[in-house]
Amino acid sequence: MRLLTGVVIFLLFIYCMGKISIGVLDWGDRINESLAKSAASTGPLDDLNNLTVNDNPTPPEKYNRVEQFGPAWKDVDHNGCDTRNDILDRDLTFTDKRNACVVTAGRLTDPYSGEQIDFRKEDASKVQIDHVVALENAWQSGAYNLTQTGREALANDPDNLLAVNGHDNMAKGSKSADQWMPPNTAYACTYASKQVQIKTRYALTVTTPEKQALADALATCPTD
Repeated sequence: MRLLTGVVIFLLFIYCMGKISIGVLDWGDRINESLAKSAASTGPLDDLNNLTVNDNPTPPEKYNRVEQFGPAWKDVDHNGCDTRNDILDRDLTFTDKRNACVVTAGRLTDPYSGEQIDFRKEDASKVQIDHVVALENAWQSGAYNLTQTGREALANDPDNLLAVNGHDNMAKGSKSADQWMPPNTAYACTYASKQVQIKTRYALTVTTPEKQALADALATCPTD
């Protein structure tokens, strides 16, 4: 009887491990499939059509920025500067720096409003760093299937980060493309392209209204 019990427990263990492994492999395969489709696509609209539509996402737990995506603005590329200052240095012109790293002043041509903004570190909230695909939206869209390392990579991915005016960043919050688009309509094409790029890279899903909003924005892209 004891031997039989041991065999049953062992078989259950093998079954469970198989299910866990299959889940991990399936998600890895899904990311690889997304990347392969992206490489074969002719542009963002193809990539959008290759994204999985999920109108009823079921994350295993509520969104928590620090626990799920790590602390804000890590030095992921180990250049001695945190991600926030890397993005400010990339997106601002006429920058002043402290210790060759901390951006203390500069000028932003804001993509969301189209306006020029003079940045001073003393009033840092005027220019904020936006996640193009908001982290809470990413979590709802399947980022819970990524490893912790994968989620932290998403949170610090330069392609998903933009220096923008603080007002629009706060207005956007965690909204998806069907809930918020930049007031500067001339930026709609680029914004949608970036959203699709990130959702493809990390095998994230879209809702039906979100997909339509992204398609509408991509329709404004130049055809040349």
